Amino acid sequence: MTTFKESTIVLYSFPLYTLFILAEILYSHFHNLKLYSVKGTIDNILLSSLNALLDIVMRGICLLVLNYFYQFHFFEIKNSFWYWFWLVIAQDFMFYWLHRVDHYCRLFWAIHATHHNSEEFNLTVGFRSSVFQPLYRFIYYIPLALMGFKGIDIMLVYSATQIFGILVHTQTIKKLGILEYIFVTPSHHRVHHGKNVPYLDKNMGMLLIIWDKLFGTFEEESEPVEYGLTKPLEKQDPFTLIFHEWIEMIKDVKRAPTLKDKLMYIFGPPGWSHDGSKKTSRQLRLERELATKEKNLAH
Repeated sequence: MTTFKESTIVLYSFPLYTLFILAEILYSHFHNLKLYSVKGTIDNILLSSLNALLDIVMRGICLLVLNYFYQFHFFEIKNSFWYWFWLVIAQDFMFYWLHRVDHYCRLFWAIHATHHNSEEFNLTVGFRSSVFQPLYRFIYYIPLALMGFKGIDIMLVYSATQIFGILVHTQTIKKLGILEYIFVTPSHHRVHHGKNVPYLDKNMGMLLIIWDKLFGTFEEESEPVEYGLTKPLEKQDPFTLIFHEWIEMIKDVKRAPTLKDKLMYIFGPPGWSHDGSKKTSRQLRLERELATKEKNLAH
């Protein structure tokens, strides 16, 4: 029954995506915003297709693992409303930490960077998936199975919240008033995709923005967003889009002088370097803050 519901979500979401994407393309065209390019859209479709194929393969494994841990669950919510309410909250909470680790550990950033290496920002970028994320995403949902949520229900809620997560990839919707305090909005997610120093590694939530506000990763949209990576890619072919960060990470590991440095290049934050030749997002923010203070003192 739940599998049917998940299929229904896919069935109804596809025409919804198509409608919104066509509307955004037309809006962009008539207002000369140039939000879309043919190559960028093709890249997004290709990366989404690769992710979907792997996701199909991993779906059965994910369900088996979650069902295995469900048999040891130590809690049970019998009321249907509260069961689904708390599952949505708990799933979004765990996704926040999955997403945060993807940004703060280079090994996982190497996978997730594919979603961020587009210099465009439109609804099709929401489909520009981290191709290999299905290989490990389910691990973050094991605690939910232990809390008494069924594996198939966890997967259903993830699919449902993904719809919301895709639709916030737009520049055509500005701020949404009171909703900005509770939900992830297009404004919040534009910040997340920005390479502006204040915006790096901010606004990790998919449905609720409250996790970012609670755990110190929230940033308001305050300056025009520049999209893409801090170091733009020299090539834009599919292989490079998927593996560029892996290649750079391997190079860094090879040049690292000690075992500790090698491990830091793999498990440390993106941008960490043993010789200061690169900067993490935290270091870049500190440098900017220092420069601003010095500028203000000079005046």
